[in-house]
Amino acid sequence: MNMNEHNHHDMSADSEKVATHQHQTTDMHQMHMHDGMSMDSSMDMSSHHHMSMSSDDGMAGMDMSDMKRRFWWSFALMVPIIIITPFMGMHLPFTVTFPGSIWVTAVLSAILYFIGSKPFFDGAKHEIKAKKPAMMSLVSLGLIVTFWYSIYALLANTFLHSTHVMDFFWEFATLTVIMLLGHRIEMTATMKASDATDKLRELLPNIAHVKHGTMIMDMPVDTLKNDMIIQVLPGESFPADGVVIAGQSQVDESLMTGESKLIDKSEKSRVVGGTINGNGSLDIHLTQVGTASFVGQLQTALSDSQGQKSRAETLADRVAGYLFWLALLFAFVALIAWTILSDFSTATNIAVTVLVIACPHALGLAVPLVIQRTKSVAASQGILIKNRKALTAANHLQYALMDKTGTLTNGQFSVHRIVTFDFDKNKAISIMAALDSQSTHPLAKSITAYAEQVHAPHLSATQVENIAGYGVSGIVDNQHYTLVSERYLIERQIDFTPLDDDEGSISYLLSDNHVIAGISQGDTIKDTAANFVKTLISKGITPVLVTGDNDKSAQTVAHQLNIDDVHAQVSPQEKIALVTKYQQQGDVMMIGDGINDAPALAQANLSIAIGAGTQVAHASADAVLIANQLPKIIDFLALIKHANAKQIQNLWWGAGYNIIAIPLAAGVLSSIGLMLNPMIGAIVMSLSTIIVALNAMTLR
Repeated sequence: MNMNEHNHHDMSADSEKVATHQHQTTDMHQMHMHDGMSMDSSMDMSSHHHMSMSSDDGMAGMDMSDMKRRFWWSFALMVPIIIITPFMGMHLPFTVTFPGSIWVTAVLSAILYFIGSKPFFDGAKHEIKAKKPAMMSLVSLGLIVTFWYSIYALLANTFLHSTHVMDFFWEFATLTVIMLLGHRIEMTATMKASDATDKLRELLPNIAHVKHGTMIMDMPVDTLKNDMIIQVLPGESFPADGVVIAGQSQVDESLMTGESKLIDKSEKSRVVGGTINGNGSLDIHLTQVGTASFVGQLQTALSDSQGQKSRAETLADRVAGYLFWLALLFAFVALIAWTILSDFSTATNIAVTVLVIACPHALGLAVPLVIQRTKSVAASQGILIKNRKALTAANHLQYALMDKTGTLTNGQFSVHRIVTFDFDKNKAISIMAALDSQSTHPLAKSITAYAEQVHAPHLSATQVENIAGYGVSGIVDNQHYTLVSERYLIERQIDFTPLDDDEGSISYLLSDNHVIAGISQGDTIKDTAANFVKTLISKGITPVLVTGDNDKSAQTVAHQLNIDDVHAQVSPQEKIALVTKYQQQGDVMMIGDGINDAPALAQANLSIAIGAGTQVAHASADAVLIANQLPKIIDFLALIKHANAKQIQNLWWGAGYNIIAIPLAAGVLSSIGLMLNPMIGAIVMSLSTIIVALNAMTLR
């Protein structure tokens, strides 16, 4: 298609994409709802409908509902344990003991051990297998030591009577519940690629109309094969990729390509699965189905990009990894040294104390509490944080890659100008509005809205018919009129004076094959876009316009916004390549709203989906701009910079305690009489946890 060719009722802006996908014009009949049928069994990429922790958390197999159940069961078990169990051997004001209470504690702790520790043990196996011990390994180490040493203490105190061995049931129970709480918070802030790929599958119809000679049979989409012939009715989405062998129509490809005009399709034209047929019936010869189709490749690219991003190691995991090795080293050295200096029993107690003090109560809450607070503050400002890694991505951004339609522009067509040829202008507007009054297409809505705005006389149209690939016709005041594209005039050799508009969609009103008026419509740039781009530049972030739309339209918008770096007619795969290319020079923020933006959103260091965009874009992004106001992105960048600072502060509070307490517990300064008592260590640990929580709450 000639990119400069303007068709009546061309494609709407991205902010209309969802509505366009769900509700085509009333002239389009036999609409099929998209039931999200799987394209192919091989495409079932994590089709379970739950959130999973990212692989770096080592909890990839744990779904949110299971984690929730484990947390509440563990909490219910913890309450009686901390009531009937002394804290580090000390009776607290609420401690209630009775004969045999220690055995009750042991039974409750054993149940808690098997319910609450499994997620951490599974995660630790994952980390150890990857040779990268981190938070899960450190937590698992603490759980194993506190529980099994407490069981040993119970048996020794009951049957040996030679000496009293302190148990750690209290610490074990609180560590389990606090860690489960922390990871519940993290799971609510982590999005997996499966959610986005599920949304992609929903673009495809449930049933395809397969032709067998003169017979047409409805078949499930996942049974389609290459070389089959299918029929796609008006308003339906294409179930796979193929070539038109019969029929003529216009196709809405915006969701996939970003092209902001309806594309003419006729014999030998290629069509893409998931795009939407206009008002003509098409027979399609299938060439690519399942994973080989455009949607299938998009799913693969999206999953790969999201997966690559999920493997990024977090700062908290790195700190936990260091503490894991630090605790093991000091415990081992203490065991050897104190066995030589004293006896094996004393050495064992000291080594166990080192490992117990290494339990990451504060460290485990350091990041989740900041995440939760940041989510709350962001939500109050109209931004939904979907991926916790967004909190670490704002400090070194160098490039902001932005989609055009619906991101920098309003995504709503408006009338640029109307020209008449020896005909009353108001009446021309009224006739156009009458012809378009039955349509929900954004361009048609633009004309009817304009007619109301200028108070044009209200007229009614009868016998309204769509002219497939060209426009619409009907009877107004007993006179036949057509509202069509320039191509309609050229093909029928109708004389007309071309209406010039560099980026608008142009249509012509005809009466008895005579052009009586022309109308130019186009998208408008958001009021805040220019200042937004200017602010990015002032912060040292280079704006880059990346769009699937044509070059002329892209250059026009870029010129008005002073954006020098422009990439037009870019496919989703090319958008990923562009993000990757810019990432070689610095961190990249991606802002978009369409399905064609989804893989790039997943690839970028920080990604923000515009609130009016598609669900696939929302599922792929780190954050969603619900308020749909570009300046909010600047506020968001400032917020996550503050949040990142809070995370680092909390990690210092949490890890700093361990860094100091572990050597003291091991007896490094025992020669001068300074050795950390387990009870004092536990109290300091509790204070550290409180400080971490209060520090997170001060985020504004």
